[in-house]
Amino acid sequence: MKKKLGMIGLVVSVLLMLAACGDTEKASGEEKKTLKMATSADYPPFESHDTNGDFIGFDIDLAKAIAEELGYELEITDMSFDGLISSLQADRVDFVISGMSATEDRKENVDFSMEYNRSGEMFISTKDNEYTDVDQFEGKTVGVQLGSIQEEGAEKIQDEYGFEVKKIDDAGMLIQELVTGRIDVVYLDKEVARGYMEAQDLVGFDDPTRSSPGMAIAFPKGNDLVDEVNEALEQLEEDGTIDALKEEWLTE
Repeated sequence: MKKKLGMIGLVVSVLLMLAACGDTEKASGEEKKTLKMATSADYPPFESHDTNGDFIGFDIDLAKAIAEELGYELEITDMSFDGLISSLQADRVDFVISGMSATEDRKENVDFSMEYNRSGEMFISTKDNEYTDVDQFEGKTVGVQLGSIQEEGAEKIQDEYGFEVKKIDDAGMLIQELVTGRIDVVYLDKEVARGYMEAQDLVGFDDPTRSSPGMAIAFPKGNDLVDEVNEALEQLEEDGTIDALKEEWLTE
């Protein structure tokens, strides 16, 4: 009898183990792969934090739409803008969406998707110390975000117009430096500038000196994910998703 009971127990144990394995395989089969994204969440309306600390913005919603379109989970990491490309080069993240313009210099270090937005740039200042033309910048200090295309653009024209460039790694801190009088002008993406102008009662004018490349998603060199994401962007453009996000986040 004991032997018979022992055999029954063994059979039951084997069946339970097989069932458990089946459940694991099923769960594993249903599990989505995770895409690791990096951003610098100090650049509203493209990426920032809400009052609960959650990521919000045009780029954030675009990333979520891409992940959903491709069947991935999305994990977002916040870091300083000037550290984004090095994080790709070190393979710590899969891609970067952070209002990043696809410049020729950056293309030497990372691969880019197709462009998904083109804003242009603005110079902004306080109403008490208003500037309306770059010819007025001689002897002044222009603030830019470290590692941004505006840093690159300001350095190209600073000798011509005689101003000093001050680099800060956080866009919000640039605005604080401006309103407290430690810098004279801030040079930002136009959409970002408009948000700060409204929030801080600032004034500004469009950059007349250059036309920047559009924003694109950055990847480590040679990454196959670029093609997948481009297909997703084309689909989101075609079905109106990108236009809807622009309407929500970028339209005045």
